[in-house]
Amino acid sequence: MVEAFAVASGKGGTGKTTSTLALGMALAEEHDVTVVDADTGMANLLFHAGLADVETTLHDLLADGSDRPASDAVYERFGMKVVPCGTSLDAFRESDPERLRDVVADLAADTDVLLLDSPATLASRSAVLPVVLADRVVLVTQPTIPALSDAMKVQEYATAYGTGVAGVLFNKVRDEGGVERVATQAERYFEGPTLGAVPADEAARTARRAGEPLLAHAPDSAAARAYRAAAASLDVATGPATGVAERFRSAVVPDGP
Repeated sequence: MVEAFAVASGKGGTGKTTSTLALGMALAEEHDVTVVDADTGMANLLFHAGLADVETTLHDLLADGSDRPASDAVYERFGMKVVPCGTSLDAFRESDPERLRDVVADLAADTDVLLLDSPATLASRSAVLPVVLADRVVLVTQPTIPALSDAMKVQEYATAYGTGVAGVLFNKVRDEGGVERVATQAERYFEGPTLGAVPADEAARTARRAGEPLLAHAPDSAAARAYRAAAASLDVATGPATGVAERFRSAVVPDGP
């Protein structure tokens, strides 16, 4: 039984990778979770998860002609499975984004929840693929007009391809009262509910520097508590892994918008 979520934002700097790992660790308390760094052009999840020195990454699985099983790039970390992507420009150039369909289909056979850390833009086929393939998208945004506008573009693109909206997660919030007003207005435009508001927290920065997910580095921090609450409000649907695998393998890779 598996559901695939794309964690997306539409712009950089919203804390999307921090959010992906935090939601993954929180959900792993009840589910078998696999986190995939699907940002093949600007990957950085491996630094957040202490996997900078691993031999095999998603790039190796996506290399043209590769016959490596997906399990070669799966690492057990922090109570979940993590599939990091490399940072080599040459490896990115040699990778075939369409192969992501088969890789994620294989991963779906052995997990309950797939979290795809998606690229920050919708400018290429490899960037839009995770959003198109997922069952639902988690929109990570900041309570500012530019960030909300970009998140709405992601929603528009996702729904055009039949991907649902799991909800909106406000991150790096400095004015709790202000974000409540923004969230109330945002719910008029976003199809999913507000999952939560994560406060700006120095713990998130120290976790990145330490190469650990926030919930492992500072489990009692205000941000960690907010992520747990957001994960608890994320209703995980159940469906047969075979259906997800077939859908991934047969999906048509769209051109970038």
